[in-house]
Parts: sequence; structure tokens; C-alpha cells
Amino acid sequence: MERAIGIITTNYSSVNPSELTASRPPASVPVLGRFRMVDFMLSSMVNSGIRTVGMILPYKYRSLVDHISRLKDWSLDRKQGGLFFLPGTAFGSTSFEARFLIRDLLDNEVILEKAHEPYVVLAAANIIMNIDLGEVIEAHAASGAEVTMVCTEAKEADKALLTLKIDDGHVRGIKFGVEEHDVAFLDCCVMSVDSLRGFLAAYKAEDYLDLFEAMERDMGRLDVRPYFYEGEALPVFSLETYYKNNMKFLDEGMLQEMFNNDRPIQTKAQDIPPAKYEQGSKVKRSIVSGGCQIAGTVEDSLLSRLVIVEPGAVVRRSIILQSCVIGAGAHIEDAIIDKDNVIPAGTELKGTPEAIFLYGKGSIS
Repeated sequence: MERAIGIITTNYSSVNPSELTASRPPASVPVLGRFRMVDFMLSSMVNSGIRTVGMILPYKYRSLVDHISRLKDWSLDRKQGGLFFLPGTAFGSTSFEARFLIRDLLDNEVILEKAHEPYVVLAAANIIMNIDLGEVIEAHAASGAEVTMVCTEAKEADKALLTLKIDDGHVRGIKFGVEEHDVAFLDCCVMSVDSLRGFLAAYKAEDYLDLFEAMERDMGRLDVRPYFYEGEALPVFSLETYYKNNMKFLDEGMLQEMFNNDRPIQTKAQDIPPAKYEQGSKVKRSIVSGGCQIAGTVEDSLLSRLVIVEPGAVVRRSIILQSCVIGAGAHIEDAIIDKDNVIPAGTELKGTPEAIFLYGKGSIS
């Protein structure tokens, strides 16, 4: 179903910055050991038949481009269509909430000018979900709406999301921040290519705004409709939500929900051997990625590729990112250890469930 092109915007800051996003954009933050945040929306687009995708890049784009550059992993190494890297503005918005900066869209309007498809799916990359966008496009086309905004009932408060004000089946307004049970916008929408170009022309003088921030005052006269997504959607806009939503994958039900055989989540292929478990190692309710070597104890944790847990080391309720070494006898609890770190033997690094300890990126040579 080649009825739409996709635009994924990754040129925005973290609402709650931490060392985790100090040297990488939110879109390339690791998820579940071997994936990145951007994999979920990019895969959802490809699985829904979208064959032309533009990705608006942030100022610090290196890790994102490195991850996406093997286009064949997403079947986007194509003669017609494919993935296009689009430059984002280095300085554009004063709002941390801006994920759809008008200036970014205007600067890359050429992808809309050349589109043969009638619709565009516009999305950000900070929400983990596996959505059938084909159904959203069909619903949009059938409704005749100018914009269809994907949303869900909020399970908890999150100041980074937008609340949609729904009346008589239409979106009548938005506000920053959601409370539990509000209708939360999932940073994904469908509109016609012509409609988006029309909006960009109308709001050109306010190019420093987010598209929906500018559109909010016109909601009363526009035909904007909600599409309620019934599946799991995990927003990641802070260190706390990053930890909490990654740890949800230790439940088998969440894995089955997010990783649907009919809609596979693709990522950059890595040619590394499977994990190795040494004699005497103990692993319980954990996800251990390829290339890991486990000689100690790992419980209720997520380990990215090439992590080494030496004899006597204990890792509990923690996320260990790529190429870390947990030294013999070290004790890690309620923590996130960023990539390329060597934790010396006997070291204790402990947070609490309410205050996760973050150990910043290291420099293993």
C-alpha cells in the first residue's frame, strides 16, 4: 500500500535532559539491549507499506546516522523511494515540547513537492509502539478529515505529551502535559501532502513554533479527528520513563505485544556470537543480548551487546548498555550504566527504585 510517504522528525531536545542524551539524540537511545528508539516508528512505517521516508536529523546526528546507514536492514535501499536524511536546523525553537518544528518542515519541503503519494505520516521517535499505520491511513482517508492525530488514554501524568481536547469526535484543542486518563497525542498523525504544504505556507511567519502549537488556535475551524490506538504505547521523555518502560519488557506479555511476527521491529544487524554463560553463573528474569559473557549473577536486568559480568559480580534491576565490563565482585543495583564503561572490581553502584543511579558513558579503548 504505497499511499503515503513518511517523515520522522528527530530534531528535538529531551524535555528532561540527562547524561543519557548528552551525546546522543533521544531517537538513538538504546532500547531492550539491541534496538534504538527510532527503530519502532521506522519499522512501523515500513511494515505499513511506506517506501519513502524522510528523517529530519538533529544537530548531534552521528550516532543516529551510524545506526540507520545500513538501509537494507529496513528494506529501504531502493532505486525508487528509500530513506532520505534531511537536515534539521541547529537552532530553531525555544520550546522543549516542539517535536514538529515548522522551520524544519519548511526547509525540507522538497520531499513533499516530489511526493507522488497523496498522504504523509508525520511522526516523532520518542514513543515505543508497534502500530499498523495502514489502518490509520485508511481511517483518515475514509473520514475525509484534514488531519488525523493518533492518541490513547494516558495511563499516568507526563508533562512531555500533548493532551487532545475531544468534542463530538473532533479535536477541538490541545494543551501541554497530560494527566492520568487524559487523551494523549502519540506524536503521530496523518494528513494529505497538500494539506501539510498548506499549513506550512499559512504558518511560515511563525516558523519557530511547533506545527501543532501553531495549529491550536485554528482547531475550531479545522477538521481534525482522533484515532484511538488500542495497543501498548510507551513514551520515553525522561530518565525515569526510560528505565521504567525498558524494564516492562521483562514481562512476556509486553514482549509479545510489541514484537508482532506480522509487524517485525527491525534494527541494525550485528554479526556477533550468542551470549556465553560460564559455569557458576546465575541469570534470572533478564534479557541478555548477543556477545555477552556472564560469569556472575544477573537478575531482573537488561544487558546490551558485548557486556561482561565477571565472577562474583551482581547486577540487579539494572540496565547495562553496550560494551561494559562489570568487574569481579562489583555490585550494581537499580542503575543504568551507559556504554563503554569498566566498573572496577568490588565497586558498589546502587540507586533506588525511586531514584535510579546513572553512570555516564565511558571510554573503553
